[in-house]
Amino acid sequence: MEGVLIIETSSTPVFITPTAHGWNFLRAREGDGSWNVRLLHTLDEAVPLVSAQDDVVLSLPVAAVLAQRFRLPTVDSAEFPEMVRIQIEKALPFSAEEVTTDFELIEQNETESVISAIAVRNERLAEIAAPLLDKGIIPRQVTVYAAQRATTHAPEGRALFIYPEGEALVSAVTENGKVSLARTLDGVAPEQLQMELPQLALSAELQGINVSFPNVLLDESCYELRDTVQRILASPTELVGIETPPAPVKLNLLPESWRQRRVQLAKRGQWQKRLTLAGGAYAALFLLFLIYLGYTRFAMARLDRLIARDAPPTQFIRQTEANWKALAPAIDSRFYPVEILLHLYESLPSADVRITAYNQSARQLSIDGEANTAALAYQFAEKIKKNAGLQNFRFDMAAPRILANNHAQFRLEGKPR
Repeated sequence: MEGVLIIETSSTPVFITPTAHGWNFLRAREGDGSWNVRLLHTLDEAVPLVSAQDDVVLSLPVAAVLAQRFRLPTVDSAEFPEMVRIQIEKALPFSAEEVTTDFELIEQNETESVISAIAVRNERLAEIAAPLLDKGIIPRQVTVYAAQRATTHAPEGRALFIYPEGEALVSAVTENGKVSLARTLDGVAPEQLQMELPQLALSAELQGINVSFPNVLLDESCYELRDTVQRILASPTELVGIETPPAPVKLNLLPESWRQRRVQLAKRGQWQKRLTLAGGAYAALFLLFLIYLGYTRFAMARLDRLIARDAPPTQFIRQTEANWKALAPAIDSRFYPVEILLHLYESLPSADVRITAYNQSARQLSIDGEANTAALAYQFAEKIKKNAGLQNFRFDMAAPRILANNHAQFRLEGKPR
């Protein structure tokens, strides 16, 4: 037995309620707060109108359920649901595994609690909801239409509802908006009402219900029975229409297996949404990559065209630069042999260092010489490197070769910087 209603959020509330010749399908209109009401001959017609994501509330006809009124001692609230479950199982002609039950509290004081217990056979419930279940549509709530009508029109006090359901007439006794007793009448003729309504009143009295109903509510489609009902019950009878929407009720006869399946379908839907979002993000990234690749190729082609356009001027500049570099030794005074020799002789540390050979080409020069000692050769090399007039060359000298007379023979090589 489920005593707690789990409320789930949804963007599209849908109510499916029984009528005299089928079902009413109620869906909220977006924006204006009104409701669309559509008559369906069978539940199969509801399948294309809903999806697994809709917040479906399926209302059962009275003929499909068993309603029972209990008086129980008031106990700890934690123990109360278990006590109700035990009492319902004792009263039912079926095993606990075959039915789904729920209850609502009619009234309670310090010593006594009056409850309304409703049960439905799982087999019968699956038969009614088969068109929805076959398409993977699990209702969020399964309740009883009589309880919704009672909550809407008579939330306080006692009331008697008479309305058509599935080619039969339903009479439901309610207390404080909860169903205490419900019967389906075999016919809708006035003579049938004269026989059935007193029996209903007697059954209500046997369960301790005061049958002086302050509210007698008759469905507007049964207008022709109004005088008969008033004459039998000696009470004013009020006409009521379709509830748009039906009032929310706590009563929920959703089997646990359906609840688990609904959770699984919801998780599957969430994963499908995540995968769809991930696929969309991947497609967007791939599209951006293709755009970037196309832009890169376009930019490269543009650069290639610019390079091809500027190739002749660029080649001319490079050729001119090469020519100037080739002519530099001839027109730059720093490369004149006389100037270089002058700076070399300025760098001689003493007469003990002699230049024996001098060679110069367009790109380098070499100086062969002989010094009385190796130290003088190194001193000469250092002075050449520090000479301001020879800074446009980079000089290197290998280790001097010592001759038989202990003189040092050396060779300096210079390259333009």
